[in-house]
Amino acid sequence: MNRWLRLLQDIYLIQLLRRDGCAGASTTLCPGCSNEGNQPLYRCQECTGGLLLCADCCLDKHAENPLHVIYEWSGVYFYKRTLQELGQHIQFGHPPRERCGNPQPAHSDFVVIHHNGIHKVTVAFCGCDSGGRADHYIQLLRAGWYPASDERTRTAATFDVLDKFHLHTLQAKTTAYNFYAVLERLTDNTGVKPDNRYQVFLRMARQYRHLLMLKHAGRGHDASGVWGTGAGELAVDCPVCPNPKVNLPEGWESAPPEDQFLYILFLALDACFRLKRRMISSEIKDPGLGTGWAYVLENAPYRHFLQTVTDQKEMSTCSGLAALDYANTKFSRGYSTTGVGMGVCARHEFVQANGVGDLQKGERFANMDYIFGSILRHKDPRLRKIISYDIVCQWWKYLLERLQTLPPLVRIAIILKFFRFVIPKMHIHSHTLECQVQFSLNLVPGSGQTDGEGIERPWASIGAIATSTRVSGPGARHDSLDDHWNFWNWLKTIGLPALLRRRLDAARKEQASQREAFEVFSIQQADRVPTWKKMVEDFEMDEKKKNPYQMVVAGLTEMDVRLKFATEEAEEAKSGVPALHVVTPSAFINAGLVLEEQQRRVRVQAELKKAGTTAMEINMKTLRTKLNRGLDRFRKLQATYSPAALQALATHTGPAEELAEQVPLMLPSALTPTQREGAGCVPGLVDIENEMRAAQCRTALPQLRNQLHIKSRFLLYKKHNSRHQGMNTRSRTIVARNETKIRLHSEKFQMAWEARLRIAGGDESKVGWPKLRKGDIRCMQDAEELSRNAEKRRRANAQRLQREEEYRDDGLLPEVDSDEDDAMVTRGGENMREISWIWTLAGTAGTDEELEDGRRLTALRIEWAKAWARSRRWTEEVRLLEEEWRRLPVTYAYRERQWLDRAVAVPVGKIPFEEAQGMIAYAAKHAQLYKKLAARAEETRTEEKLQSGKKRRVFQPSWDPIVGTEEGDAGAVSGAEEDDDADDDERGDIESDEELLMGGEVDED
Repeated sequence: MNRWLRLLQDIYLIQLLRRDGCAGASTTLCPGCSNEGNQPLYRCQECTGGLLLCADCCLDKHAENPLHVIYEWSGVYFYKRTLQELGQHIQFGHPPRERCGNPQPAHSDFVVIHHNGIHKVTVAFCGCDSGGRADHYIQLLRAGWYPASDERTRTAATFDVLDKFHLHTLQAKTTAYNFYAVLERLTDNTGVKPDNRYQVFLRMARQYRHLLMLKHAGRGHDASGVWGTGAGELAVDCPVCPNPKVNLPEGWESAPPEDQFLYILFLALDACFRLKRRMISSEIKDPGLGTGWAYVLENAPYRHFLQTVTDQKEMSTCSGLAALDYANTKFSRGYSTTGVGMGVCARHEFVQANGVGDLQKGERFANMDYIFGSILRHKDPRLRKIISYDIVCQWWKYLLERLQTLPPLVRIAIILKFFRFVIPKMHIHSHTLECQVQFSLNLVPGSGQTDGEGIERPWASIGAIATSTRVSGPGARHDSLDDHWNFWNWLKTIGLPALLRRRLDAARKEQASQREAFEVFSIQQADRVPTWKKMVEDFEMDEKKKNPYQMVVAGLTEMDVRLKFATEEAEEAKSGVPALHVVTPSAFINAGLVLEEQQRRVRVQAELKKAGTTAMEINMKTLRTKLNRGLDRFRKLQATYSPAALQALATHTGPAEELAEQVPLMLPSALTPTQREGAGCVPGLVDIENEMRAAQCRTALPQLRNQLHIKSRFLLYKKHNSRHQGMNTRSRTIVARNETKIRLHSEKFQMAWEARLRIAGGDESKVGWPKLRKGDIRCMQDAEELSRNAEKRRRANAQRLQREEEYRDDGLLPEVDSDEDDAMVTRGGENMREISWIWTLAGTAGTDEELEDGRRLTALRIEWAKAWARSRRWTEEVRLLEEEWRRLPVTYAYRERQWLDRAVAVPVGKIPFEEAQGMIAYAAKHAQLYKKLAARAEETRTEEKLQSGKKRRVFQPSWDPIVGTEEGDAGAVSGAEEDDDADDDERGDIESDEELLMGGEVDED
């Protein structure tokens, strides 16, 4: 580029200007006819050579290319002309230059749209008795022009421009408006627009892409014709998902238990709220051309079912995603469709046949149930299925009952033992700890390394057409979605070999690594492994048995305690005991604890946002304003339940401008026994707070341990895998976020512990837990390693002291005080500490489960179970990928046979020869296509090293005298590139640093 910039750009510019003249072409003698009476004034910009021709030669040369752009030489410059102005007449039904005995002129205002612009042409149709005689629109189609109508056609578009627009809109997501505007600019870029045929072009393009879908699906070869198309028949199916009719071996149903996971069908559900549609048009005005034949489900029965559905109980406090909150928000106002729900195969991201449905009021269960049933009607009921959905913890609870209310078209009877419901690996971190154990893909036998997040990737692709489909009619929108999903599935089809190869190479490496780590772990815990293994196997056989992956909290949780008090208060109200306030005592204490939690979070946020930018300051002001409103409401309740707290606050001396997160709440535990007496505090409040504080301690401690586990994983990963500034920055960001959670849980425990200590009058033995100090908050693995290192140092110090004692006996060293010897042995400080009590303490006033063998916490068993799960999941992943590799050529061969059968079934002799010949040619071409795809897949599978996905190397040209003149520049560049490639080889094919950071072992915790 530097060389071109300095030496060549002037030369290039002059050559561009040269083409605006005659460029050496003769202006006196036409090279076509050599007739001196015909002056050559016309040049075609699309024909090569740049010659000037006379009018007759120009028309004759463009008999086969009637839509080229012509320019005329004025003697000074070229200006645009049309072939129509030169006397061009386009005759259909005959070869070029052949006259028709009975030409029938078309409309005088005939316009054809081509890839180089919009042309006004003179057209005549054949009306003689020759073989080309047919209806006018048929003659246009045979010539490669798509007619806008079949009656008195005035507009046509060439197949060439329709193909180009189709690919532009699929690959680049170009809108029809922008594409047509480009055609107008190509026609005349001076502001003079040609005849407006935009709406007509939309109709032709929509019909054309619909016909292409029918053609690709083989509907033109079926005797039943287009209207014999069945539901979902135009969809492109996944070649490697299990399909008993296509790619599964005989007897797969009776496979041994250890092989049954090979025949699991993985499905993922989700909704996208970007694909809205405004309240414009209707299905009567704008019907879909093939709604229900591909990916969008049949609209009429779907709409009819939704009209029969009343309000359903859908909200839940479990998921932090707030997906269902869209149902009752203003985002549905003014829209007839607020998004779409969809299902894909979770491992390969193929959109499922009849697996896309419109949403009207958010992600309602009724919509997703119908979509789920619509997908499963195309699946073999004998297949086991794993269903991934980000809110599955609440969706599946009453799923069986809701499925029975579906219309017969999509009503299915599912057997629960054939289904397993899970949450995608990224979304599961927004759920409760209970959900993270119950619905984790990492712990589901047979799931391999399926992440369940595959459905998020098609949303990124389809989002680019959201703005154009938002103002489309319902039919046009459905046709567009079907077309784009068809393209998505086809790209996935041709990209499967490279994807499977990358995954298999990475899986084999990770399988060996995880197996080795697990074996080392098992050897260290050999005496406990049989018990732990049996516990895992029992749980996998019967989920009602003890969950080996779950840290069980003994005693009531915070939710249980609130429910207990709420029930007691409701019973008192029924018995006639008058209430002091509409807010019950337990609700009052709970409100104070919620405020306390908000204050903790605001304090942490304030420390994180020390940069002091304007946006951060605005955010903190918003948080503090909300907190102040909560404090005002709480003070009004304190006037009823705890007047002494308000008196104590009156004497409180804080800073002049005390921040909301630093204002004392003055809960009953903060008052002295004297202040609580009499009317200072309602009787029983202290007991309610004491029990709620105990529940806080019970829940905060396992949460703290869980985050410490995650911290150890993050740090281990960062140490061994994070390289370069960008990746280290991301690693530090995630570690810092984890530290925030650790602090929140630890502060929650500490504040609850201190409150119980005050209630107990300072007697720590009555609190039930030891005091949590800063030094106690550390990872179990770190503590064990520190203890082992400390023991090594202690032995080394003892050996050193023994040698020094021998030297002293020999008179080689002076005497040393024995106290100093003891100090040297015990010296080590932090390196000598033992495992923190949060990992070893058991059973004190209902902390957690009892210690196993009196030495290790249940967490050690959980870690072993998860390590075994990781090892098994990677082994399953390898076997799944090998099975998918087996299915791929089988499916390709099946589709090849399908097209060969279609070619054989063409009724030669019963239909015109040209039509039969075209049908056979198309079927044979497609059969050959799948044969080539199978051969290409085999090459990808067997090649020594996969070439795709590599970084592009930059080489310095050795002949360039300007670039790279300083010694060592070129070598530094190529060396850096080689190092990058080598680093890629070591880590495998990883899409992004963030994926690498969040993948692997981190996901299990």
